[in-house]
Amino acid sequence: MELENRLSAICGGPVCGIDEAGRGPWAGPVTAAAVILNPLDIPHGLNDSKALTEKRREALMPVIKEKAIAWGIGHASVEEIDRINILRATELAMQRAVAALAVTPAGALIDGNYKFKLPCQVDTAVGGDGLSLSIAAASILAKTTRDHLMIALDAENAGYGFASHKGYGSPQHREALRLYGPCAVHRRSYAPIKVLLTALEDEQPAE
Repeated sequence: MELENRLSAICGGPVCGIDEAGRGPWAGPVTAAAVILNPLDIPHGLNDSKALTEKRREALMPVIKEKAIAWGIGHASVEEIDRINILRATELAMQRAVAALAVTPAGALIDGNYKFKLPCQVDTAVGGDGLSLSIAAASILAKTTRDHLMIALDAENAGYGFASHKGYGSPQHREALRLYGPCAVHRRSYAPIKVLLTALEDEQPAE
């Protein structure tokens, strides 16, 4: 909690950790989470979500929600990603996550090196999900929440394999796109999808 304590001393109030999941995938929303941990009751085993197994992330999710002083989730849709770009959509998701907190933070620690605009003092930490317990908790909530959304989208869009690859550009996903083309939850501003859409348009017979 060193980074949290340092920022809290500067801004004079509670500090939330923020992280996102889903900037790289070709499909689905980008999801952000904000967490204000209780320094007297920190869940055991917090770490960067990528360093944890799916089973461990799923086990920690309800514990984080139960023990945290406050937590919030925010999303930006595929339509928003395509309209304003993934960087701005990530900022929007983070703003929504902070707005969903039951306690207003005085400061926010964001994983990475980009200072997104938030309604509080912001500090960044490269590799923060491995340095800050608050960011680690946020990374777990963001990852598990988005995974659940992609599993739901898999049920609505059969054949694409969203439940397994979560929208990332896996060989299975590439093959599904070759067979079926993009669906409503694909990010049309992303290069692989744009290339495929252009190819499909080129195949259309001239009227």
